[in-house]
Amino acid sequence: MKQTILAAALLAGALCGAHAQRIKGSDTMLPLSQREAESYMKANPQQTVTVTGGGSGVGISALVEGTTDLAQSSRKIKFDERQKLQASGKTVKEVVAAYDALAVIVHPSNKVQNLTREQLEGIFTGKIKSWKEVGGDDLRIVPYARETSSGTYEFFKESVLKNKSYLNGIMNMPATGAIIQSVSQTKGAVGYVGLAYLNRGVKAVSVSYDGGKTFVEPSAANAKSKAYPISRPLFYYYTAQAEGSVGRFIGYVLSESGQKIIADVGFIPVK
Repeated sequence: MKQTILAAALLAGALCGAHAQRIKGSDTMLPLSQREAESYMKANPQQTVTVTGGGSGVGISALVEGTTDLAQSSRKIKFDERQKLQASGKTVKEVVAAYDALAVIVHPSNKVQNLTREQLEGIFTGKIKSWKEVGGDDLRIVPYARETSSGTYEFFKESVLKNKSYLNGIMNMPATGAIIQSVSQTKGAVGYVGLAYLNRGVKAVSVSYDGGKTFVEPSAANAKSKAYPISRPLFYYYTAQAEGSVGRFIGYVLSESGQKIIADVGFIPVK
């Protein structure tokens, strides 16, 4: 009898493992999900997890279309996106996987160290055109933003620009890595990236949300303590119908091992 039960359990595990889980969406979350997937598959060799980017909006659209099991998103799902899922008979579930700080970056040669939220608003809406206006050299500002399908694009617009429109003709980059590369190669450039993407090719500036009284540098510690103002949760979205297939992976991400990976990659754990 025990052997029969064991055989049935192994068969169920094999059938479960036959399903390849798909994760798609936020480029900010790409290194996080890739590392989690690698570690999860090592611990569960029968499981297959594929991870692709494209932006938060792309991931949620794929969830609506049924071409992904998990949508990774650096913004909350929109009302109309939720409505589309409901219209197709699907109930959406939300999990906060980690927290992130959004760093404002400039070329390493730029002598500007600090910027207020108001100055950033002026820069990205086109009102401030030269670094000289914010204490830098007499050099034209070249702002870079993410593409409009990006949750990072929308979060920056909401938090920093207070929902004002970006500069007309601003250079929208298809991925975070493209912003890093462009800013590292352009002396007058400025952009924004998730904390985990920072490297020596760019310089992060400190930011003030109190009119210049207090400037805080983007760091995991400052984001965790909520001292750094441009911080946000990072989400996984899935349908209730797919909970059985994605539940184990989400459980792993929220486990002690999964949360350690989040910290190692450069994000802020939820636990």
